Amino acid sequence: MNHRDPENSTNLLLAIALSMGVLIAWQIMFPPPKPVAPVATQTSTQQTGVAPVGGPASSAGGPIPGVGVAAAPAVEQTPRIRVETPSLDGSINLKGGRIDDLTLKGYRVKADPKSPQIELLKPAQYFAEQGWSAPTGSTAKLPASDTVWTAPEGAKLTPDQPVTLTWDNGAGLTFTRTISVDGKYMFTIADDVRNGTAGDVTLFPYARVYRYGTPKIEGFFVQHEGAVGWLGNEQRLKEVTYAGLQEDGGSKSYPGLTGGWLGFTDKYWATAIIPDQSVVYTGGLRLVGRQTATEMWAYQADYLGAAITVPAGGSKVVTGRVFAGAKEVAPIEAYELTGGILEFDYMVDWGWFWFITKPLYHLMDWLYGLLGNFGLAILATTVIVKAIFFPLANKAYESMGKMKKLQPEMERLRERYKDDKQRQQQELMKLYQTEKINPLAGCLPILLQIPVFFALYKVLFVSIDMRHAPFYGWIQDLSAPDPTSLFNLFGLLPFMVPDYLLVGVWPIIMGATMWLQMQLNPAQPDPTQQMIFNWMPVLFTFLLATFPAGLVIYWAWNNVLSLAQQYFIMKRQGVDVPLVENIKKTLGTVTGLMPKRKG
Repeated sequence: MNHRDPENSTNLLLAIALSMGVLIAWQIMFPPPKPVAPVATQTSTQQTGVAPVGGPASSAGGPIPGVGVAAAPAVEQTPRIRVETPSLDGSINLKGGRIDDLTLKGYRVKADPKSPQIELLKPAQYFAEQGWSAPTGSTAKLPASDTVWTAPEGAKLTPDQPVTLTWDNGAGLTFTRTISVDGKYMFTIADDVRNGTAGDVTLFPYARVYRYGTPKIEGFFVQHEGAVGWLGNEQRLKEVTYAGLQEDGGSKSYPGLTGGWLGFTDKYWATAIIPDQSVVYTGGLRLVGRQTATEMWAYQADYLGAAITVPAGGSKVVTGRVFAGAKEVAPIEAYELTGGILEFDYMVDWGWFWFITKPLYHLMDWLYGLLGNFGLAILATTVIVKAIFFPLANKAYESMGKMKKLQPEMERLRERYKDDKQRQQQELMKLYQTEKINPLAGCLPILLQIPVFFALYKVLFVSIDMRHAPFYGWIQDLSAPDPTSLFNLFGLLPFMVPDYLLVGVWPIIMGATMWLQMQLNPAQPDPTQQMIFNWMPVLFTFLLATFPAGLVIYWAWNNVLSLAQQYFIMKRQGVDVPLVENIKKTLGTVTGLMPKRKG
């Protein structure tokens, strides 16, 4: 009869509990995307949306104007100016003077090159605008959402050609709006107001991003999607989910800010308003419309600047910027460094380990440029990280190897002092001191590696470079799950399988390498415990089958490297490597469970 070591059993149960905890945590932290609640089709073409929204508090400021939401008018039904850049295509609505029609030239809905381009901004549903608000009680007529601005005949906005819009309120105030755009995703808007009246006029500059309807989000814990902003060094980074805005039921105002930006972020795209970085403003992240039978949730990110007095016969100019595009790291970092936007690189969700994540991204990006394939960049980055941590891993495996060599002597001590636990621990400590072994030495190097490998995982998850990036063979999109399935023999059988049975080649490779790595350790004396360990790779195979292929390839490759590394170090330390024996024993157990044919 095999004697079961209580300490080994405790460690084994702890390992099983931690592993099952990981499985449960993954299910909680990374649930499948929740479908957006269906909304009844609007039956009226009248404006049916939110009432005017009270703006952030200011000493004497009026509200930031609200917007009515109609069934979105067709682009051709409103007067517009064409927008055409190397990265963007769309138009500016002269009615309201807002940016509300943009598609991203470099990105498509699906990996198919014939798929439609990504539509970022939509009329009346998702737009950015800048304007003026009057103090409470003022009768000044200001440009509003129904104001039609005048533009030169044939005007078109390009990186080389700004456009100028004008509007006269007929009561002495003339407004001029100059809009320029760069080759990527940044618009600059200069609003000039000229006062032709006999008295001074006080106005408050504002800007906002408005979003009607809750977008479909992936809902993964590792990346934020929703309202976001760096609200000066006073409030710093703020991230509020759509559900959070709905639960809080309204406005989140942040007064007295200087510098920063705010808006809405999706996984790969974002729209943000950026105030003059030297002026004081009040920022807001808010819910501005509730879902009903005929309307959807509506959200707004806005800022209201301090009062500006335009003297009689004089003019004042306020400049703001709008970012609307893909979350590409290089231009975003350039906007921060050369454009002076405070902490704009937080637009990309680098996470808690940003000091590790960002360097890893730049390493992977450099390898991507060198190798020309993002999948190869993933493999190369993993090799480099493994190489950097090899000395630590060597120390960990060396410590574990020494512990394995001492197992017979430790067993004798436990048997000898099985009725005296205190003496047993004293003798074990003496043995550790004599052999110069620290039983915790194998844990610390592994713990030090965890943040780095989590950061690498985070890079792969948030990187737009992996979106629609092909690998080799059947993997044409590293950001999508492996499209093959074991249950139709990887496409050989002529039928489709449901999503929950899409267990592709790469998830199976990942599970197999995980199982092989576990076979390097001695078999457990308890058959039940060993069976649980044998089934764990199967559970992880099904769990990761729905993950992006790039992440699964990374995990499988990391398993292969860890397997080779552990095998090499164990052999070098003279530790018995029971790989072949454990495989035979496990396969023999499986064969023994199969029903036998009756002769």
